[in-house]
Amino acid sequence: MADLGVRLAGVALRNPFLLASGIWGESGASLSGAWNAGAGGVITKSIGSTPRPGYPNPTIEVYETWGLLNAMGLPNPGIDEYPREIEAARRAGATVIGSVFGGDEEEFARLAHQIEATGVAAVELNLSCPHAEGFGTEVGSEPEDVERIVRAVVRSVRVPVIAKITPNAADPAGLAEAAERGGAAAVSAINTLRALAIDVTLRRPVLAHGLGGLSGAAIKPVGLACVWQIYRRVKIPVIGVGGIRTGLDALEYIMAGARALQVGTAITFGGVAVFGRLNQELSDRLDQLGIARLEDAVGAAHAAHL
Repeated sequence: MADLGVRLAGVALRNPFLLASGIWGESGASLSGAWNAGAGGVITKSIGSTPRPGYPNPTIEVYETWGLLNAMGLPNPGIDEYPREIEAARRAGATVIGSVFGGDEEEFARLAHQIEATGVAAVELNLSCPHAEGFGTEVGSEPEDVERIVRAVVRSVRVPVIAKITPNAADPAGLAEAAERGGAAAVSAINTLRALAIDVTLRRPVLAHGLGGLSGAAIKPVGLACVWQIYRRVKIPVIGVGGIRTGLDALEYIMAGARALQVGTAITFGGVAVFGRLNQELSDRLDQLGIARLEDAVGAAHAAHL
C-alpha cells in the first residue's frame, strides 16, 4: 500500500485529503466526524469577527451530475464562540486548520491571532469567497492586496499561513505569487467559481442572493489548470481544490503539482465516508503505477510536459 503521508508547510498530515472549509465544519462534532472517517486534516468554517446569520434561503441549488451552486453568506458564530468547537475536534485527535475571513489586513491579522490561540496547526485565509460583500474575492483579487494581507497575518502568528486563492481573477497564479511574497507557507487553489442560475417560471435568480459560487465536478478542469500554473510559478506547496470525487481526480491534482487536497462537494453527496474511499482509491492508483510514496507523484506531469 502506497504511503499517503505528506508534510504541508511543516504540518504532518496522515494523508493528503483535507475537509474543505465551509463543508461539514460547523461544529466540533462534525469536524471530529470527518477526522474519524479518515480525513488527513480538517479545516474549520471561515470565522469572522462577529456572528453572521448568512443569506436568506434558498442558499443552495444541487445539480447531481456536476455539483452545487451556493451563496451562504459566510454564516458563522463569530471568533468568540467558535473556539469551543475547535477544542472538541482537537480532543478527538484531529489536525485542525483554522479558516478566517476579514475586510482588511488588520481584521485578518487579529482573527488569525485569535484562532491561533485555540491550538490550530495552521491558519487559512479566505481571500476568495465569490459572493460575500466586502470579503473574500472583493479583498483578494489584486496581488498587492493579497500580499499586504498575508504579510500582516504572517507577522501576527507563528503557525503556517495558507492563502486560499480565487479563480475569479485575471491571473490566479499571480495572486499565489503575491501570497508567497507576503510570506504564505502554502496556497489553496481554488475556491468556487462565480455563477448564476435563473428560475424562468418565477423570473428571478434561483438563489436568494442572486450570484453564487459553483463547486463540484464542473470546476475540476479550472482547479487543475490553476494548480498547474501556480506550481510552475511558486516554490511553496499548493493545495488542490475543486471537483475531487475519486482517487483518479486526486492523482490528477497531485501530478499537476498539488501536495494536499481539499474535499467539499463530494461530502454533500456521499457523506464523510468519502474520505476512506478516496484514501483507498488513491493508494490503489499509486500502486498500479509503481509509485511507493505520494510525495514522488507531486508535479510528475510537469516533467513529462517539458
